[in-house]
Amino acid sequence: MTKVSNLIEKVAIIGAGTLGTQISMIAVYYDYKVKVYDPKKGAFRENFEKLRSELRSKKIQPIIPWDKWEECANNIQQMKNIEETIKGADLIIEAVPEKIELKREIFRIIGQKAMPKAIIATNSSSLPVSRLESSSGRPEYCLNIHFYFPLQGLNIVDVMGGTHTLPQVFEKGVEWVRSLNFIPLTVKKELLGFCFNRVWRAIKRETLYMWGNGFVDFTDVDRAWMVFTGSREGPFGLMDKIGLDVVYDIEMVYYNDSKDPKDHPPEALLNKIRKGELGVKTGKGFYTYPDPEFLNPNFLNGSK
Repeated sequence: MTKVSNLIEKVAIIGAGTLGTQISMIAVYYDYKVKVYDPKKGAFRENFEKLRSELRSKKIQPIIPWDKWEECANNIQQMKNIEETIKGADLIIEAVPEKIELKREIFRIIGQKAMPKAIIATNSSSLPVSRLESSSGRPEYCLNIHFYFPLQGLNIVDVMGGTHTLPQVFEKGVEWVRSLNFIPLTVKKELLGFCFNRVWRAIKRETLYMWGNGFVDFTDVDRAWMVFTGSREGPFGLMDKIGLDVVYDIEMVYYNDSKDPKDHPPEALLNKIRKGELGVKTGKGFYTYPDPEFLNPNFLNGSK
């Protein structure tokens, strides 16, 4: 059986969006050598500043101490193309938008250019790596490694193998997650949505259905959730943070898998996307940013 190196030192991140930026920061904070690439010039710094502003506005103390943020950012190498980014990397994580053909193309390039035994992972929020692995030409080295909001302290990561993933590759992914002081949520056999993300998906589906069909106001759903769980935000505030376009794409993955009309996201969500109301990243989604209504001390009692 093919052996996998016991040592991961160099990590490459393809995609410097909300999650790609956070994964990069966490990895470099734990002393990994990190390179990142995004086709949008300045994407890493733009998302870095947005994340810093959001966490400060919510008075959240992130996993990385504030006085280490600039140091971490400065230690992340910003690359000009994918080939430079993955050169010499032991672990490569794809964190591009939830478009299957785009992800397959990224896997194809990685498979051709990466070191022979490099682990190739996708941070997809819903797609099993089995739908991408063949594009790499080396399915035995492919994994799902799905982060949530690591900088905010949500230290859980779904880890799932594909159809040919070597047991030692899977274990190496689990070990790497643990090396970040995160909790690996291991999925024993393929499941659309993985572990906790499938639970979150059920919440999204029901809350979007209730709001999109005019049964309830989204603020009341969020109030109830915040009271019930003690969270700082409800499902709609969280969807704003993810990005409503990303939420829509993820929901369509489930719909395209089941073809069940109940799984199709509501037209009202698509209308918000068409208006450019994508959430935190555009300043408006269900709420208006940087001062969303749910941060108001009177929000929970229904006052404005």
